[in-house]
Amino acid sequence: MKGSALTAAAALMPGGPLAARTANEKAATNAAENAANISPQGHYKPPFKFGMGGVPLGNEFSIVTDEDANAVLEAAWSAGVRYYDVSPWYGLGLAERRFGYFLHNKKRSDYIISSKVGKLLKASKTAHNRNLFPFSPSPNDVLFDYTGPGIRRSIEDSLQRLGIDSLDIAFVHDLSPDNKLLPTPWEEQFKIATTGAFPELTRMREEGIIKGWGLGVNRPEPILRVLEVADPDVCLLASQYSLIDHKNALNNVFPAVRQKNVSLVIGSSLNAGFVSGSPRYNYGKDSYKIPAAYIEKRKKLRDIAANHGVDLRTAALQFSAAPDVAAALVVGVSREHQILKDYTSMQTRIPAEFWTDLKSQNLIEQNAPTPV
Repeated sequence: MKGSALTAAAALMPGGPLAARTANEKAATNAAENAANISPQGHYKPPFKFGMGGVPLGNEFSIVTDEDANAVLEAAWSAGVRYYDVSPWYGLGLAERRFGYFLHNKKRSDYIISSKVGKLLKASKTAHNRNLFPFSPSPNDVLFDYTGPGIRRSIEDSLQRLGIDSLDIAFVHDLSPDNKLLPTPWEEQFKIATTGAFPELTRMREEGIIKGWGLGVNRPEPILRVLEVADPDVCLLASQYSLIDHKNALNNVFPAVRQKNVSLVIGSSLNAGFVSGSPRYNYGKDSYKIPAAYIEKRKKLRDIAANHGVDLRTAALQFSAAPDVAAALVVGVSREHQILKDYTSMQTRIPAEFWTDLKSQNLIEQNAPTPV
């Protein structure tokens, strides 16, 4: 399944070889690779429950060298991680290049990879990238484009940076009310996507260029809306379902996606490291402004975890992976030991009494699923 970036680009052109696959060829490919990962409603979902997120290797929080990034990926692969989630946005191309450098020589059918669409990159001598990613050496500016042609171009560009010939999942990125960089209000951009990005991704799914698509957002409103106007497979629910904050996702988003037989990839289960001790909460320039209630809740969670001999980070990861609609959990890491600890955490047994105590003290919702 491997091919050069130029081949991938040509394949994506209208009338190219991917677009021109016969129905029999596509059916044979899907039967061989995806039979176990398609719901009765025809929706693709990730076959691996644990994945590695690409934000830190885009130098979001600090400088990570190419050598260290490759070492992290090597450690993840050796541990058995086979799902990787990246984006053009992460370091404005840096994360995709790093993941591609490592993965392009791996057997393509051995892993799955998701990336994002809706943000095109353009190299410029006057790029304002330092305002967005001060630790990334990227020369790129970003252009938001949720049109059909823009989405196809976005995937073509990602395949070139990654050095592979197909994505498993494409998430429409940050089409959400919290995105202050959008050129017009998010509702206007969503209308563009409704007639542009969404039908184009459905076509690309039919062509075999991607296996599934959905939204990748930090707020619930876009996910609830896309369920009404399109037919997504899986959405990336970021910063919405963690030990710290999960009520809205649990009671509003989960029932809606369950009704449509859409699955979720859960991101930011540690709230960008806050649960495990980071001095920030989620992402952005104001991430250091942490609500006092969250700090107090973290303290209470730590105390109960200590009483039960439980690692709070481990509990947070398992909690976010527990719902039936959670097809996968992705966790960002910047060091080798982190991915090894996170992967080990998913295999660790947590006593049921710990979860009972959290519910008895109203630190998690009474109807929140807990690991068994």
